[in-house]
Amino acid sequence: MDFDDTRLATPTVSARADEALRHLAGAGARIRREASTSAKELAAGFGGGVRPRGVVALGRGARLIRAVLEPFCPSPFVAWPFSGLPAWVGSLDLVVVLAPEGSDPDLMSAVQEAARRGSSVLVAGRPESPIVEAAASRSTLVVPTETGDELAAVVQVLAVLHELGLGPAVLPEAVAAAADAVAETSSPHRDLAVNPAKDFALHLADAQPLVFGGTVLAARAGRRLAEALRRSTGRAALAADTGELEPVITAQDTRDLFADPFDDPSAAIRPVLVILDDGTDDAQARRAAGELVTLATRHEVRVVTVRAGESVTSPMERYASLLYQGLFGATWLSIGLGRL
Repeated sequence: MDFDDTRLATPTVSARADEALRHLAGAGARIRREASTSAKELAAGFGGGVRPRGVVALGRGARLIRAVLEPFCPSPFVAWPFSGLPAWVGSLDLVVVLAPEGSDPDLMSAVQEAARRGSSVLVAGRPESPIVEAAASRSTLVVPTETGDELAAVVQVLAVLHELGLGPAVLPEAVAAAADAVAETSSPHRDLAVNPAKDFALHLADAQPLVFGGTVLAARAGRRLAEALRRSTGRAALAADTGELEPVITAQDTRDLFADPFDDPSAAIRPVLVILDDGTDDAQARRAAGELVTLATRHEVRVVTVRAGESVTSPMERYASLLYQGLFGATWLSIGLGRL
């Protein structure tokens, strides 16, 4: 399907595209809604001030929680991707269960197992859901959710874990503001010249995206972006580290300026390196990004850089800024391709 940039030039989009853009624009509101009960109020009295021996997180978003907590958490932290619980989990440990989207059978089983072992449980889910009911005990803290939004639930859980002394401060209002700022600049009513999401879509109109985020959180945003790009285009999109991206870049032949894409349509689809820059001073991440950019330039692979908003300061604000810039860009790409 051919990309038509005139689809980006009008403020009027299809009903499906409007629904997708409105959903993205509502991210800040969903974060605020999930944080309507203060984290301090939720955490009051839970655990009796005793530090857990270990923390295990399950459900979608568990790896994002690990990425934020790992540098700060005073207890060993595991994001558990399998069914059930690790064999070592017992009464001295905390099990964090993320279930804002519903009562997944594997998560239900893990909650029941945690209760059987006497573990403390923090469960994020709808108050009347079966998984929250199954977790009910004196050792359970329920973080109520309403929106089914994964990121909104993660932000509130992180705020609660901070109050429990297990992670850095996370301010839901600041993260919501970062999401709102992206929604404002990515609006259908902003012209292409001043709309970074539409510009991003133009850069990827005929591309196979190679996404790189140098820090742990930027890499997580990159994986989410690659998923969104695959859905938006039906093309391959790879989010990976330097070792995996380098051979893809170096395999590119020098572009033939006189090649006719109608004779060979595959010649029109070339990799584009997407750098997600979260604005941190991580020297290793900046060096790796610089080396990839140099390599891409040498092999005539275009480079697009997505930078976190200038006003964001905390890791979760940077993550939200990068993630939603990417998701808006992927949505506008889908609109330009006529898939929305």
